[in-house]
Amino acid sequence: MYSSDMKKYSTLLLFVFAFASIAVAKTKGVKEYRVTSDEKQVIDGFGASDAWSFWRIGTWEDSLQTQVADWLFSTEKGIGLSIWRFNAGAGSATQGDSAKINYDTRTEYFENQTGQRKFLRLAKERGVPTFLAFYNSPPVHLTENGLATNTGRGGTLNLRADAYPDFAKYIADMLEAAEKEDGIHFDYVCPVNEPDGHWNWQGPKQEGSPATNREVARVAREMSKEFVERGITTKILINESSDYRCMLGVHEAGWERGNEIQCFWNPDSIDTYVGNLPNIARVMAGHSYWTNTPVLKPSDKRYEKIGLYGWRKRIADAFKDIDADFWSTELCIMSNDEEIHGGGGFDFSMEVALYVARVMHYDLTVANARSWQWWRAAGGNYKDGLIRMYVKGERTGGRGGVRRSMVQANMVRDSKLMWTIGNFSRFVRPGAVRLDVEGEMAIDGVMLSAYRNADGKVAVVAINYSKEAQPVKIDAAGKKTATAYRTSDVEGESLKNVGTMKLKDVLLPARSVTTFVCE
Repeated sequence: MYSSDMKKYSTLLLFVFAFASIAVAKTKGVKEYRVTSDEKQVIDGFGASDAWSFWRIGTWEDSLQTQVADWLFSTEKGIGLSIWRFNAGAGSATQGDSAKINYDTRTEYFENQTGQRKFLRLAKERGVPTFLAFYNSPPVHLTENGLATNTGRGGTLNLRADAYPDFAKYIADMLEAAEKEDGIHFDYVCPVNEPDGHWNWQGPKQEGSPATNREVARVAREMSKEFVERGITTKILINESSDYRCMLGVHEAGWERGNEIQCFWNPDSIDTYVGNLPNIARVMAGHSYWTNTPVLKPSDKRYEKIGLYGWRKRIADAFKDIDADFWSTELCIMSNDEEIHGGGGFDFSMEVALYVARVMHYDLTVANARSWQWWRAAGGNYKDGLIRMYVKGERTGGRGGVRRSMVQANMVRDSKLMWTIGNFSRFVRPGAVRLDVEGEMAIDGVMLSAYRNADGKVAVVAINYSKEAQPVKIDAAGKKTATAYRTSDVEGESLKNVGTMKLKDVLLPARSVTTFVCE
């Protein structure tokens, strides 16, 4: 009997040991994250622009307009954008081919922007709280060369020397007309978009004009004066830089168009300081083109100087000493984004979506951006749209042996990129406060950020960049469970509610983004 009992006991020990080994193996490598009470920046919102697309979409069938508006603006059916960026026109479309600008990128004067104005109203109907208007060029009747493109004039503003007050009046008129005729109050207006770009603004391409910092400041002063006289409360956004590097120093554009943070926000910069103007927004915006690579690891000696992390760390440091906050207001994929094969060809998969989610994470958690905005809400066969639009009569295909065919009807198609941005925009609402998160963040693995909304709900956005599922444990300010919304390449998982999960035992699927909403 003794021998038999010992055998049973030994078997039981082996079973317990094996079970414990399995448990250890299962928990080994589990990454732990803790949402702290350390408050960072307030979030002003997430957005996209109507550029070059909505003059068309806004005149299409009502069913298509409803679909697009729901995808972009609804917090129930879509991604709940909270900022709509309006491409205010320079009137190049009135010039036809003599505009020296591609047909698709010409714009009307405001009074003729029927489609775009329709979507202003559709956005407001679905609860979008913030509207921003921006100008790529002064209106053609005020420009120095009579065009909305610079045509190689050099690095100065394409605006007649005597027309600065007229430009301010033109913008004020537009703002008043939008409020009176469309019921839209623009919270912000940026009169000079990408004035520092090293590109040449040469047609045929798109509207645009360079401007020196002194010229930008002069435009702001004229606008501020006009707004005060007319009682306009719209905030003037100065400016939207084409590249973070132009904000920090001189980058391919010369001293007249560089060092923008210091030029506009340091009182010692007498000729260019705008911080004392009425109506000026305490915000400076930049576009993150060209600064998302190289993707360096902390072991690289260049890590804090350049690349995805370095440029954003320097942005955050630069804004510590000035009385303004930082917004990131444009991004699409460029040729240097080689990890996802550059900008050519639309991509519906998680490849581009994850790449952009990683940039968002770094802009929000390293650069401390209070707002994050994508470039075009809808686009064609390029990685610059959240929605792929197909225009009746256009030709598609023609690559990789695919026969070109004609589009028979106007169509739209969603993308994983759109839904992934929704993992932030639908659940992190204006007024939310970012909370610091402790835990290992890996550029090729798991990245977490957390936000406490005004209603007390905490949203944790978890990115799993790796090709393997990752077990994690999340301490979300004492919350035990959360409702999870996932976007992945799995069919049907586009901001899908995947149920309630225990935060102490979460498995993040490979190549996915999950938002945990803690009541």
